[in-house]
Amino acid sequence: MPAPIVSLDNVRLSLTSRAGAVEILRGITLDLTPGQSVAILGPSGSGKTSLLMVLAGLERATSGRVVVSGQDLSKLDEDERARLRGTEIGIVFQSFHLVPTMTALENVALPLEFQGSPDAASRARELLGEVGLGSRLQHFPAELSGGEQQRVALARALSTKPRLILADEPTGNLDGETGRHIIELLFGLHGRSDATLILVTHDERLAERCQRTLRMTDGIISADDLKDAA
Repeated sequence: MPAPIVSLDNVRLSLTSRAGAVEILRGITLDLTPGQSVAILGPSGSGKTSLLMVLAGLERATSGRVVVSGQDLSKLDEDERARLRGTEIGIVFQSFHLVPTMTALENVALPLEFQGSPDAASRARELLGEVGLGSRLQHFPAELSGGEQQRVALARALSTKPRLILADEPTGNLDGETGRHIIELLFGLHGRSDATLILVTHDERLAERCQRTLRMTDGIISADDLKDAA
């Protein structure tokens, strides 16, 4: 049995507001198997995105233990967490978060250049070809449609061959047909890798495509459905 790619032990997250502390995550305990596809379902405010932010090391858990790819995030400083994201974690946000002054090719190559990769440009060109943007390499984000920008973001998230892919409502800003195309790309790219995919979504049909579905309510996992196959 391989070691979990993600292991959470009684993880809590509290944020301060004018009215006092607000409990966002209320004791999450969870292990995820390498290579698994996992959907997180739940109403707005249930803690889905906050859980992703904790897994990415973008938000520190208030208490409990968060281990990602064998590293205890509580023992890492900000720079060490950033390095972990750069090598082990790919993130696809609802908003594309592309660098507006960089071309599609430069946006995808950026994480590889941070790693000192000697073939950053060729790897970026290959990935953009995989997502159907081989003819748009030198276009800036403002010159691309929403669907094209999300494809660039998807290629960038996978450029370092991460072990963990976090996708937060990746089709939320896209029309239905474009969103379906992005999802097909996401699952196709995941299927060709050995990465674990964690997908936050409101779409029950989309969740059915994942091997495991976690349902969140009021900061806890209220149900955990593990299917036999994706």
